[in-house]
Amino acid sequence: MEEVNASQEVLKQTEVKPPIATISLNRIRLAVSLFYFGQGIAFASWASRIPDIKHTLSLSDGELGSILLALPLGQLVTMPISGGLVTKYGSKAILTITAPLYVLALSNLGLASAPWHLAAFLFLFGVIGNMCNIAVNTQGSEAEKLFGMPIMTSFHGAWSIAGFTGALIGLLMVNLHIAPYHHFWIIVALIFINVFFNYKHLVPGKGTKTEGKRKLFVKPEGVLLQLGIIGFCSMATEGAMFDWSGVYFKEIVKAPSSLVILGYASFMVMMATGRFVGDRIIARLGRKRTIQISGLIISAGMFTSVVLPYVVTATIGFMLVGIGVSSIVPTVYSVAGKNGKISPGMAIAMVSSVSYLGFLMGPPLIGYISALSSLQYSYGVIGVFGLLVSFLVTKMRAID
Repeated sequence: MEEVNASQEVLKQTEVKPPIATISLNRIRLAVSLFYFGQGIAFASWASRIPDIKHTLSLSDGELGSILLALPLGQLVTMPISGGLVTKYGSKAILTITAPLYVLALSNLGLASAPWHLAAFLFLFGVIGNMCNIAVNTQGSEAEKLFGMPIMTSFHGAWSIAGFTGALIGLLMVNLHIAPYHHFWIIVALIFINVFFNYKHLVPGKGTKTEGKRKLFVKPEGVLLQLGIIGFCSMATEGAMFDWSGVYFKEIVKAPSSLVILGYASFMVMMATGRFVGDRIIARLGRKRTIQISGLIISAGMFTSVVLPYVVTATIGFMLVGIGVSSIVPTVYSVAGKNGKISPGMAIAMVSSVSYLGFLMGPPLIGYISALSSLQYSYGVIGVFGLLVSFLVTKMRAID
């Protein structure tokens, strides 16, 4: 009965009137989780094949770093409009459209036969990925309101499980000598099936007419800007792990070819684990204390992999980094979505505008520092971001 009442309240707020008796909160949660999963496995599929594509195109670390700018740049240029589109048309409509387009953009990456091809395809991948990201996180925020309890980290946990799954599939594809293009089309088929069976069960509704008349972009200020800076540090670390972990294990750790994916996989599985237990940890320690500890764990993991670049120790270090970043971004988005002053879509877009600068800067920074000195030292620089997270959150009053 409580489930039905909660659903009725949300439907009133979103001005949508489907048959209330057919709505199940658990089915909504499953659908939203599967959309997070779909986006995660698409991104992980790309990340798992970066070393192969780097080798195929004969790219140096510096060249790869420059090309990797294209993906977050595509995300960044779309930031000014994504929140407005989600607010105007509703996160359900935008997500239903962009989720299939995102995985189709993934398939293009397997066609790259020249560096500029890869850059162009990564830019498109970023553009569509950003719209999908804002829409799915708005869905997560709205679903969390339905339940009236913290569940955002579990949604991001589904994304991380997808990342681990994608890494395992990538490992299988590499060992079977299946080309990235054919690998990516297997993922296309999975995502289309996922969208077909789950889009009807997303949280319904869209923003009010008043919200629809807002500017498409509003500069983040105050608490939202502070949240964005914390997200910046975390996402810079994530970007470094997503795009360079395979290369690090291949060139610095000197792992056998069959174990090159181990660093990425260990990072992803621990990030997923942290996100599935994150809500309980936050309830016990509070958001601020959790993020403070998370930042210190990030730095400890990064520095371990730098000082002891061996298969076992580097794997442990990457696992610590995964645990450290697990709760930061979900918490940042959750706090932003509940700000009470503007729509969740706009608030999340504002925070993402700052956060994704970290995703923009992290991977290229790794490449440039590596070109000047060593990939090993560049990971040490990224480790400093964990310390910054702990310092910044200490100064915030908006996070309990």
